[in-house]
Amino acid sequence: METFILVVSGATLCEFIDASMGMMYGTILSPVLIIVGFEPVLVVPSILLSQALGGFTASMFHHRFRNVNLAPKTMNPGIITKKLLEIGCVESFRRGTTKDFKVSFCIGSLGIVATIIAALIAMNIPKAVLKTYIGILVVAMGIILVSGFEFQFSWKKMVWVGVLSAFNKGISGGGFGPVVTSGQIIAGRDSKSSIGSTTFAEAPVCIVGFLTFLITKGISDWRLVVFLSIGALLGAPCGAFLTSKFQSEKKIKTVLGILVLILGTWILVRTWVL
Repeated sequence: METFILVVSGATLCEFIDASMGMMYGTILSPVLIIVGFEPVLVVPSILLSQALGGFTASMFHHRFRNVNLAPKTMNPGIITKKLLEIGCVESFRRGTTKDFKVSFCIGSLGIVATIIAALIAMNIPKAVLKTYIGILVVAMGIILVSGFEFQFSWKKMVWVGVLSAFNKGISGGGFGPVVTSGQIIAGRDSKSSIGSTTFAEAPVCIVGFLTFLITKGISDWRLVVFLSIGALLGAPCGAFLTSKFQSEKKIKTVLGILVLILGTWILVRTWVL
């Protein structure tokens, strides 16, 4: 019972932070769970599935609280079918979905492919090198965020954000949330939309990672998966609600920038000092 309460409480807190800021669920939980005695081979798939469930739940609430618009422009099935027949599936998707959904779809779909490829590459590269690369990249994005520098939005930039963040996820298990969230903001999107889109895009990437792990190695004990999933589902709505209460766009960017800087620095410290 004590383990259940501690794990559920930890997952609830971490999902609350992740859903409200678009990052840090696995970054906090993974080392904590390993330090307290859970085997890494059990921690990784448990975090992936629980994060996916929490991400999908948080996405629904981000949409409900109007932080992000993930619904098609029209919800009438007859009109959607007519568009599919008249202008084709690809063109219908372009015209009939919102920008937030298209950004999430772009990042998520690219992420699934890039994660698998990166996971194969990671087998031949020392982990210290991988983590150093992630840490430096995250610190650099934090500096850009705090400085207030922005590029003009383009889909080409979103493609690069999706590929880069998913590559990070595949080679090290982290670096997705901070890169996607800060990358979107730097590319000219507002903070709330960036947080909501990141939450939605990361969920299918986590599902693919979990299934890959399940098929290749299996899961010996499902209790940690269940405990973490309960906590993630509890924390998701609260995190999305907090995001909806953010007022100043400039302050959100500053807070996110500081958070990303701390996260990148922490990755480097854990790699070379601790």
